[in-house]
Amino acid sequence: MRADTATALPAPRDPAAARRIGLAVALVVVLWPAFELAEFRPAKLLDPANLDIVGRFLGTFFPLALDAEFLALVARSALETLALATAGMAAAMALALPLALLVAESLSVSRVGPARRAWLGPWLRAPVRFALILMRSIPEIVWALLFVRAVGLGPAAGVLAIAISYAGMLGKVYFEIFEAGDTRPARAILEAGGGRVSAFCYGILPVAVPELVSYSVYRWECAIRASVVMGFVGAGGLGQQMELSMRMLAGGEVATMLTAFLLLIMLADAVSAALRRALA
Repeated sequence: MRADTATALPAPRDPAAARRIGLAVALVVVLWPAFELAEFRPAKLLDPANLDIVGRFLGTFFPLALDAEFLALVARSALETLALATAGMAAAMALALPLALLVAESLSVSRVGPARRAWLGPWLRAPVRFALILMRSIPEIVWALLFVRAVGLGPAAGVLAIAISYAGMLGKVYFEIFEAGDTRPARAILEAGGGRVSAFCYGILPVAVPELVSYSVYRWECAIRASVVMGFVGAGGLGQQMELSMRMLAGGEVATMLTAFLLLIMLADAVSAALRRALA
């Protein structure tokens, strides 16, 4: 009887199966029009004519341009790119940190008890939040186009473009880090009569430093990549030299500069790993 009862039991069912199927259908419904609007046709990559064009284009990359004069130019451009990204990130962080402090509700005195004119807080934070949205909503290459016309060709335009665009990104993530962490020490300082700066320095910053550094170094790596793209609109660095070489159809020079760019990204990755180990 027990054997018959065991064989008669229904097969186990996944209780979340219906939800997973519904989610899969919803993704298809959403993504299919997106691929259609984007005119995404992977089959075109395998078209013989397109493969022939890509092959001939990549064939121009070899051999690499390795003459001493050109390598010296690439080295100067790489250093310019690194300086551009570093200076832009430093300016972005200098802008982002105070803006993030203004937006962070965890440092609001009104959160720890009644405060005079507490209703002003949201109204004062709203313009700063809008400024962060505006800065990051415009791509850095558009900022670079604007600043190239304002200050002329060269890396100064790229520094300003990265500073404005990345300040918006950093400010948003910074204040989210401040809000997501343990805010009890900061609240205790505010309740004891301390100011917002003291609450930040002693209550939030010690806990948030690893995340702040990790994200900032990641954005610095992104700034190096962005600086190369901005060079195509005259913002200096490797991108500007690469654009000139591509105009002259000098594939070997482009390949050499791509190799230099790869080395820059490897350097940024090594710096990021070293900082994470130091803060672990």
